[in-house]
Amino acid sequence: MFDLKTNETVIRKSKGWISINWNELIFHRDLLFFLTVREIRAKYAQSILGVSWAIIQPLSTALVFTIIFGRLVRVNSNGIPYILFSYLAMLPWTYFSSSVNDASVSLVNNTTLITKVYFPRIFIPLSAAIARTLDLCIGFVILIPLMIMHARVPGWNLLLLPLLLLILFIASISLSVLFSAMAVQYRDVKHAMNFLLQLFMYASPVVYSSYSVPKAWQPWYALNPMVGVIEGFRAAFLNLPIPWEWIIMAGFVSTLMLILSTAYFRHKESIFADVV
Repeated sequence: MFDLKTNETVIRKSKGWISINWNELIFHRDLLFFLTVREIRAKYAQSILGVSWAIIQPLSTALVFTIIFGRLVRVNSNGIPYILFSYLAMLPWTYFSSSVNDASVSLVNNTTLITKVYFPRIFIPLSAAIARTLDLCIGFVILIPLMIMHARVPGWNLLLLPLLLLILFIASISLSVLFSAMAVQYRDVKHAMNFLLQLFMYASPVVYSSYSVPKAWQPWYALNPMVGVIEGFRAAFLNLPIPWEWIIMAGFVSTLMLILSTAYFRHKESIFADVV
C-alpha cells in the first residue's frame, strides 16, 4: 500500500478477502486514466474504419436480428418497430459483452507489466471495461436518426438513463474483474468467453421481450441484471411503463456481484505475478 504521510510504498499481505485500499486507488488514479487511453489507442490502431466500428457492430447485428427474428420468425416486439426494439437492446449488450470479453484476458495480456512493477492490479480490467464506454457513447449517435425515422420522441422517462448506465457499468465491471482473475489461473476462461457470452445473450431480452417469459418465471429471470437494463433502455427511450421491479433487482444483483467479484480478485491477486 502507499502511505500518503511518508510517501513510501509498503507491500504487505492483504488480510481477509475484502481489503481494498481506497487511498491507494485514489493516489494512482492517473495510472487508470493512462491505461484506459492506451486501451482505446490499441483498439483502433491501424484500423481503417476506426471508431466507426462502434456504430457498425450494434447496427449490423440489429439489422440481422430484424430480418431473422422480426421478419421471418416474427417475434413479438410489443408493437415497437423491430429495428428500434433490437437496437435499444444491442446498445447496452454490445458494451457489456465487449467489456467483459476484453477485460477477461487483460491480466494475461499484460504479463510484462504485472511482473515488472507494483500497482493496483484491478486497474487493468477496469481500464479495459472503461475504454468501451467510448463505443457506447458513439453508439447513441445512430439512435437519433432511428428515433426520427419511426417518429418516436422520448419523454420524462429519459431521466432514468443515468441510473441504467450506472447499473450497466457495475454489472460489466463485476464480471470483468471476476473473469480476469479467473483467467490468470484457469486459461479455459479465455476459450470459453465467446461461448458463455453467446449463451448469456439469449438468456437476456435482446431478440425478444421479457414480457414473453412466463409470469411465474419472471422473478427468477430478473436475476439476470441485463433484463432490467435492457427493458429499462426501451422504457426510457420509447416512453414505455418503467419496469421498476426489474431495474431494482438489476441494481441489487449487480452490486452484490461487484462485492463478491472484488473479494475474489483481492483473494487471488497475490498469485498473479507467479502464475501469469
